[in-house]
Amino acid sequence: MIDLLVAGAGPAGAATAIRAALAGLSVVVVEPRSAPIDKACGEGIAHSAVAYLGRLGVSLDGRPFYGIRYLDAAHHVDARFAAGPGLGVRRTTLHQALVDRLTSLGVPIVDSRVGAITQNTTSVTAAGITARYLAAADGLHSGIRRQLGLAGPPGTTRRGLRQHFHVSPWTDLVEVYWSGLGEAYVTPVADDLVGVAILTSERGTFDSHLDAFPALRRRLRGACPANAVMGAGPLRQRVRARVAGRVLLVGDAAGYVDALTGEGIAVALRTSAELVDCVLKDRPADYEAAWRRVSWECRLLTGSLLWARNRSLLAPRIVPAATLLPGVYSHIVNRLS
Repeated sequence: MIDLLVAGAGPAGAATAIRAALAGLSVVVVEPRSAPIDKACGEGIAHSAVAYLGRLGVSLDGRPFYGIRYLDAAHHVDARFAAGPGLGVRRTTLHQALVDRLTSLGVPIVDSRVGAITQNTTSVTAAGITARYLAAADGLHSGIRRQLGLAGPPGTTRRGLRQHFHVSPWTDLVEVYWSGLGEAYVTPVADDLVGVAILTSERGTFDSHLDAFPALRRRLRGACPANAVMGAGPLRQRVRARVAGRVLLVGDAAGYVDALTGEGIAVALRTSAELVDCVLKDRPADYEAAWRRVSWECRLLTGSLLWARNRSLLAPRIVPAATLLPGVYSHIVNRLS
């Protein structure tokens, strides 16, 4: 019997498995998809997350960015990072680096689906493998979460669409364009490539949504798309609990508010570290409180911003308020980074 079975080899699952292996635990990862796995996301990794991945022995190739810029039709405000740059990294590049690190540590990645889960007071079995614990890192629409009855009521209908464009980045910041439709995130991921992710509750195509951001449309004029549009969502995922017996949820499977602050990877890494510590101490019941402790600030800030975003009177005032209070805006950005 192994110590930890990890369901899902995305960033949360792979980071959990790497940390567990480095801590001396026996680990197996179950993942039915072939590497590298792509996903519709903003692809900006905060400085703290880049540093954490470095401590895990994961080296990344990407393009540094030095802060966040908010823009609407009439305003813009910059917040530069105090601690150090973040890194714009293609999701496929990030995933391949994580898989390479798993391979270097000798962690098996089993090509299989989890299927039915059974557990008792000392072990849990899934995909034909028995372990002391199971880390469920199977994503936004976690089947394990549903199977164990941990899913909460449906969330909002906001979704994300992402496409890359062959164009030299025009700034060393991640830009967030705001409009009545939603937000468009522009992340430099290479010297000749930017990723554009649009978050909205409205139906439509990526190209039609881009019309809601005329300044961004002008920036992209003449730029060739580098790939097809990818989608993800609904984004809001409510979860009743992160622990069910010897199964612990991590990453998007553990619950998700929204991509507004771009902190999904950083929170997943911090909570994965707490999960491994609970396994090492053989105290799974401690994980719920640990998860809440390390994620509360991001959840609070993201939830508050999303609440304001969903109020018709407040939404148009978000960027003007940040412009009037640049110190407050910069403080929030640096807390999240």
